[in-house]
Amino acid sequence: MKTVAQWVWALGILIVAFSCSKKNEEAGTGQPVHQDVSYLQDFSKKFELQQEGVGLKKVYSDRNGVIQIYSSAGLLKTYAGEFLYPGLLVPDKTYRPIADKKILNLGLYHDQFVYLDDKAVLSNAWAGNLYSRYTMLGASLFEGGETFSFLISDGHALQYLKDSKVLWEGKSGEKINDIIFDASKNVFWLLSGQSLSFFSVKSLTMTPAFSGNNFACFTLSNGGKEIVIGTNDGYLIVDADSKQQKGEVVKKLPWTEITTVQEINGKLWFGSTRGAFAANADGKFDYYASKRWLPSDNVVDIEKGPDNSVLVLTDKGLGQICFKAMTLHDKAMYFEKQVRARHIRHGFNATLGYMQDGSLATGSLEDSDNDGLWTSMYLGGEVFRYAVTKSEEALQNIEECMAAMERLYTINGVKGFPSRSFERTGYKYEDKPWRRAKDPEWDWKSTTSSDEAIGHIFAFGVMAELLDDQKDLQTRAITLIDSLMQHTIDNDFYLVDWNGEPTLWGKWNPKYVNARPVGVGDRKINSSNIIAMLQTAYHFTKKEVYKEKAFELMTKHGYYENLMFPMSQVRQADANADDWSKMLSESWNHSDDEMYFVGYWGLYRYAFNDTLKVKFKEAILDHWQIERPEKEGAWNIFTALTGTKEFDLNEAVWYLQEYPMDLVHWKVENSHRKDIELMEPNFRRQTIKEVLPASELPISRHNANRFDLDGGDNGASEYSAGDIWLLPYWMGRYLNVISAPDEKKK
Repeated sequence: MKTVAQWVWALGILIVAFSCSKKNEEAGTGQPVHQDVSYLQDFSKKFELQQEGVGLKKVYSDRNGVIQIYSSAGLLKTYAGEFLYPGLLVPDKTYRPIADKKILNLGLYHDQFVYLDDKAVLSNAWAGNLYSRYTMLGASLFEGGETFSFLISDGHALQYLKDSKVLWEGKSGEKINDIIFDASKNVFWLLSGQSLSFFSVKSLTMTPAFSGNNFACFTLSNGGKEIVIGTNDGYLIVDADSKQQKGEVVKKLPWTEITTVQEINGKLWFGSTRGAFAANADGKFDYYASKRWLPSDNVVDIEKGPDNSVLVLTDKGLGQICFKAMTLHDKAMYFEKQVRARHIRHGFNATLGYMQDGSLATGSLEDSDNDGLWTSMYLGGEVFRYAVTKSEEALQNIEECMAAMERLYTINGVKGFPSRSFERTGYKYEDKPWRRAKDPEWDWKSTTSSDEAIGHIFAFGVMAELLDDQKDLQTRAITLIDSLMQHTIDNDFYLVDWNGEPTLWGKWNPKYVNARPVGVGDRKINSSNIIAMLQTAYHFTKKEVYKEKAFELMTKHGYYENLMFPMSQVRQADANADDWSKMLSESWNHSDDEMYFVGYWGLYRYAFNDTLKVKFKEAILDHWQIERPEKEGAWNIFTALTGTKEFDLNEAVWYLQEYPMDLVHWKVENSHRKDIELMEPNFRRQTIKEVLPASELPISRHNANRFDLDGGDNGASEYSAGDIWLLPYWMGRYLNVISAPDEKKK
């Protein structure tokens, strides 16, 4: 029962003048704008080892950009290999005489390849003049010093030689694992499992420097002032002058079993038994693991690569982490091609599935229960793109998507009812929702849900508003809005399927909505969505029935209170609630988040009047505050439509920049990491204190939990950037919170 005050409020709402925001009415007036200058985008080229039983040991790139690998089977080189199209590691037969030699190790000296064989240190550079003989048996390690001098070792014995003359010989009491030359001090540093020592070229003496346990690898850092030592449980830093340890052993790492360490362009890179990672100035790490980045997570060696890349050698092949200067617009253009090349099925924005180990050559396009939703989000993005750029390509994409969306309504014979999807007859579908169309060549998928409906209304509303110069498309969009909403009203706020029954998830009727206890999310989400949908329908058709029904739901059935219910109070159902409500509220529903924000376009933009607009803005910002820890790019950009000055633009840009260009659904794991702070199980399913960048997480759409640490299908599918990335980018461009690309600024 409504109070007198509530009915007075409702009457006041009805008599307030209708007002609808237009482009830039609020946005662009004091809101922050990201200037789209270029940044470094990382991606990986992979080279796979085909031979069984071959151990990979060292990798280098010379001044010509040639990559060479030392292995138990001799020298290897890279063959072919591009982003998403792996190459191979093959025997290097470039220099046939070298291929015939017994190569024991590979090194780099003055950016040229040098080799250790069973007789000498040699190179093909410098006209082949480097050939410095030694007399040690079983040599396996070597390092170049000043003026073509070299220190070699078999792990215990040492020889310092130049021009085939042994200038000094000695022996280490411990097994030497690695040697590094320090030009600033003219000494060779030597690392064993328990100690660090150095050999002075000037005095020809070996001196102990530092002792410890489980040393595995080391490198010089900070201009030779520091020595970084990797262990099987973290790393430590030793001052090169005082020979004293600086600080504690660092263990807050993605993984602590360090196998190799290298300073590249002033940045420390670590290899481990669970991937590679690079240290940032803020104490965090960029983590490169899984087949998104590497052939294997067991890292053997890391070295500087050609063209600003980093070479990560693993036991199963080479990962070349590339860094390319690009703007967000550059990335958008790449993703536009990705969608069109591999993700369009009958005009739908679809997933490429049935792949074998990430091979794009093996994939087939999949239908989805949410073909209409994923396509709506891509369609909306392309409309924003067209509104900003007037791109003919974007317009053609809109036409093709719209044809698919229209057919969802016509293929099933149920007036105003959208199918989930459609496909040619003959494919052996196993799930029950498939129905035979009137045309025997086609089947359509039934049981359409509310997330499909809100997606449709969002995309059609954007089309109706922004395609002023495309009257045919505009009219077709309004027709579908009217068709879907009239179906909903005619069926008492249910989506009614081919059998005359409401679908499981297509219910906005008060009997269903208000049967959920206050605080259970479905009560709020269904109220918010249906009001947004009715507002959109009224705004573009001007049919009074849509406004009347919306106010009836808000005033008579409490939908206004439902949608304004504080998001912080959404919770699990009480013990005495019905089983359905308990099931719905077991944990936070991230699919609901997607439905809310897609619906917020119509809830705020097409609000019946200014009073409601102000209140709906409050509801959107209330929800956004809850979502802020996820740093979800789309939700931050959607929030910007309200004109608020605070919507975490930097986090939205971080999301867009960090999202990997490789959208293959590789198996990704992060729960083992030592640099994350785990949280106790909670209602929101937030697993760690601070969300990880998208480049380190499983590929997911906007309906997923960005705090899910592990996931993936071993490369069996590739997701489309159409809904994941292009929607928030182009919406940001349209709302003027992301600028056009500025190619002059780097």
